[in-house]
Amino acid sequence: MSSVFDPTELKRFGGLALQARQVVEGFLTGSHRSPYKGASIEFAEHRQYSPGDEIRHIDWRAYGKTDKYFVKEYEEETNLRAWLVVDASGSMKYRGKSPLSKWEFAQQAAAALSYLLLHQMDAVGLILHDSTIGSVLPTKAQPRQLLRICKMLESVTPQRDTGLSLVWTEIAKRYLRSRSIVILITDIFDDAAQVHRALQQFRYQNQEVILLQILAPEEVEFPFTRPSEFRSLEGKDLQRIQPRQLRDEYLRRLQEHTDEIKRITRQLRIDYLRMRTDEPMDRLLGAFLRRRHGQRG
Repeated sequence: MSSVFDPTELKRFGGLALQARQVVEGFLTGSHRSPYKGASIEFAEHRQYSPGDEIRHIDWRAYGKTDKYFVKEYEEETNLRAWLVVDASGSMKYRGKSPLSKWEFAQQAAAALSYLLLHQMDAVGLILHDSTIGSVLPTKAQPRQLLRICKMLESVTPQRDTGLSLVWTEIAKRYLRSRSIVILITDIFDDAAQVHRALQQFRYQNQEVILLQILAPEEVEFPFTRPSEFRSLEGKDLQRIQPRQLRDEYLRRLQEHTDEIKRITRQLRIDYLRMRTDEPMDRLLGAFLRRRHGQRG
């Protein structure tokens, strides 16, 4: 099998794999508001010129298209091992009024990041979990790995409770034997102190970590005004409440939780990004690529 990633192969497949290709290629070619607008689709194999770089490494074709200097990177400088660790617990089923549920957004985010990493010839693996480790796909840099990832993502329906701290700690000890970049995709509905301990385990093993929190707009704004019945997506509890009476307390607790997660990630030097399911995927890709670009620059 060829070791070169061939995106045209995805035309034979529908669903998530093709969506990932469309999202990433559209982003990289500038159809979305990319911080790298004008850069070529292979820009991940380049970095912007810095004083001291050898002139013979400048990509003059890229300069002709962008009017900016980019230096060619070599494959050995861009290869890495990446694990996508995706929360598939019941709370991820929540949709609200957004086109995508949190789980569907997580699927697209994982697929798009996988496409991007594989296009750079990086090795990508996937772990799905709720309160226990579910499906595991070992890291590979093969062209068909994206199709395997998408198939695994599409095979799961979130149902059970979550338990981020314990399962992340187990993942770190069982599967992360070598230094990798770990991309955690979740709504982070877990005790912040326990999340802290789990994230410490990743950093203790010298893993690079990106924490992507996915929330529905309703979870951020709590716009409910009429008496309503609220059911836990991870259980059977059903409560009828007056949202107006609850809103201020809910928003206060959400802000406290968010502030604590931000404090923890800053302390551990972990990249943290909170996204809403009604936001475009290019914001996620832009944040990820800025990190990769900064590491190379």
